[in-house]
Amino acid sequence: MKTRLVMGGVGAAVLAALVWAFMPSPAEVEVASVGQGRFERAVQDDGKTRLRERYLVSTPLTGRVARIELKQGDVVTRDAVLATVWPVAPALLDARARSEQQARIGAMEASVARARANVGRSLAALEQARAELKRSETLAQQGYVSPNQNETGRLNVRLREKELESARQEEDATRHELEQSRAALKQFSQTTSEGPQRAFSIKAPVSGKVLKILQQSEGIVSAGTPLMELGDPSQLEVVVDVLTEDAAQIKPGTPVRLMNWGGPEQLNGQVRLVEPAAFTKVSALGVEEQRVNTVIDITSPPESWRALGDGFKVDVRVLVQVVENAVMVPVSALFPVGARSALFIVDAGRVRQQEVEVAARNGVQAWIRTGLQPGTKVVVYPDSALRDGDRVRSR
Repeated sequence: MKTRLVMGGVGAAVLAALVWAFMPSPAEVEVASVGQGRFERAVQDDGKTRLRERYLVSTPLTGRVARIELKQGDVVTRDAVLATVWPVAPALLDARARSEQQARIGAMEASVARARANVGRSLAALEQARAELKRSETLAQQGYVSPNQNETGRLNVRLREKELESARQEEDATRHELEQSRAALKQFSQTTSEGPQRAFSIKAPVSGKVLKILQQSEGIVSAGTPLMELGDPSQLEVVVDVLTEDAAQIKPGTPVRLMNWGGPEQLNGQVRLVEPAAFTKVSALGVEEQRVNTVIDITSPPESWRALGDGFKVDVRVLVQVVENAVMVPVSALFPVGARSALFIVDAGRVRQQEVEVAARNGVQAWIRTGLQPGTKVVVYPDSALRDGDRVRSR
């Protein structure tokens, strides 16, 4: 009897060992806890700084601009002289052109004399017409001349007056042409017989710093040529182009975080404007995208971003959604179940599949509206072979 009991015990032990040997071992999983706190969903992209107001100073007239002594970074005040423009020197005359010009002056002097003679002849004709009209009026009073003859005399006087006026205008025109021809023979110099030539000063429209010098050396410039750029580096803004579907979620006043700009801390900002017109931009993969510029004001104290300048690169994070005391799980814990999302909850060494309502998600966390309690253990990166009720153990 005792031998049978011993044999039965040995058989039971062997059976238990076989069952334990062939029983599947618990799956190793990575576990995380459900948290509760501040949930942020943001639109992220690269942006760059730019001056809020930029002034391009150009020359308003054609002339010879003097060398600009200002350098990039120099401080200028409003109405300070930035550059000086002198009149352009006339073209030089060779010996042949000078001889031709002198001959042209002689011809113009003859034209002036001829015009003066025409004035004298017209004046004499006018005096004669007036004298004849006076005699005709005297005879008409005595009855020797008809009134029609007096009217003809008056018309003759008006005609001679117009001829005299035309002769005097022709004399003035020829005199001006003579002066113009004589001026062409004068040699150009900074100081002439009439005195020093007048220079035109280009003044600063605003107070600020010199950003760029576009025309440093002295030279001949035409009207509208850019000379330099001015601006106030303390008045910076950030512009970032985002996809139009992201821009639809951004409103003026939305908070912004500015990172990786070179300083030790992140900066705060606020959206001021989302431009109303979009544009097409080709991505690095060759895909055409519709993007729109978003303009951001820096709200951090200027002392904290004094090192920033115009055209600096910054990482922009626009917080389009912020929820306090939100229940959150890692995005890697979720997997689709039909049209909804689900996850595995770890309970007493086994996993239990549970569907949840995801309100929003960012790149790291998902905001769960209902279905979970803070502190619950969930499986992250679940294996595709994992099933509801399987035994698991944490790595």
